[in-house]
Amino acid sequence: MKEAIMAIIINLDVMMAMRKKGLTELAGEIDITLANLSILKNNKAKAIRLSTLNEICKALGCQPGDLLQYVEDEDAPEATGK
Repeated sequence: MKEAIMAIIINLDVMMAMRKKGLTELAGEIDITLANLSILKNNKAKAIRLSTLNEICKALGCQPGDLLQYVEDEDAPEATGK
């Protein structure tokens, strides 16, 4: 059985770069493990709690829409092998 391709992209790495925040710094601010934050940053997450999204937005001074992006399946990085 083939795994479904996620059409939601998490642009956490982009927002972190724009805010000049590192993984360790952000993880400490929002009380999340480095491993879990890394999973989000690298688009490997299958889900995100709204409370976590809330804390990330608060720490980065952004809106959920700045972090989350919907792309058609054929445009998703996993679908194109990028």
